[in-house]
Amino acid sequence: MSATMLIAQISDTHIKPEGRLAYERVDTAWHLGRCVEHLLALDPRPDVVLATGDLVDAGLAEEYRRLARLLAPLPMPVYLIPGNHDARDPLREVFAHHRYLPRSGFLQYAVDEHPLRLIGLDTLVPGEGGGVMDEERVRWLDARLAEAPHRPTLIFMHHPPFRTGIDRMDRQGLASAEAMGKVIAQHPQIEAIVCGHLHRPIHTRWQGTVVTTAPSPAHQVALDLDKGDKLGWVMEPPACLLHVWRAGAGLVTHTSYVGEFSGPYPFYKAGKLID
Repeated sequence: MSATMLIAQISDTHIKPEGRLAYERVDTAWHLGRCVEHLLALDPRPDVVLATGDLVDAGLAEEYRRLARLLAPLPMPVYLIPGNHDARDPLREVFAHHRYLPRSGFLQYAVDEHPLRLIGLDTLVPGEGGGVMDEERVRWLDARLAEAPHRPTLIFMHHPPFRTGIDRMDRQGLASAEAMGKVIAQHPQIEAIVCGHLHRPIHTRWQGTVVTTAPSPAHQVALDLDKGDKLGWVMEPPACLLHVWRAGAGLVTHTSYVGEFSGPYPFYKAGKLID
């Protein structure tokens, strides 16, 4: 196994049926197509892609079929987990060729074939905006972590286990995060936990590890740290995350913006800094 690994994280793609726009304005399929092109153009290319939930907007089979077509150009493994907008059975039926997905029950799993061990968690509560790590799911996570206590591990999930300060989103956060946190604190091999749901890049330290949320390749949740009922979305630059893992050095996360931007330009000319 190589001692390095490049992991792309996309999240909250919210794919809708053909001809439908999110909030009557956002062509999420077009944005995901641009993100796929962005990943294909990277040098080096990611070794794997994590898609951390809210893959589609209403959990419809036709949405998952459209998602599958959009992701098809990616040659590397793509690992899917559900968010609160997803539905387990249509997801697993359309992506039956993704052999890592359990055939029944929660859509959570461990992947052992890469230098960095990957554990995907299912936090979905059907019909609810928030998620949960209930007793059954916490026990499952503890058992998976206990299987390989010395292998560096990355956990990916949809709902972040911490309060972000965006009040309305925090009300739809992760229930029973404290129980999950007790397990996380007992397993020092966890390099990081990466999440979606917030449509923003947010970072914090939690239970002895680092937790990061990813922006969306389409629309973002407005940054509003006032308490109250305000919640809106903005067309800030679409982005994904790139997680670089090196043995002995750990995980470093970069925000990679999707789009056409001028540059890069040199800092130096003829060996001298350009002033």
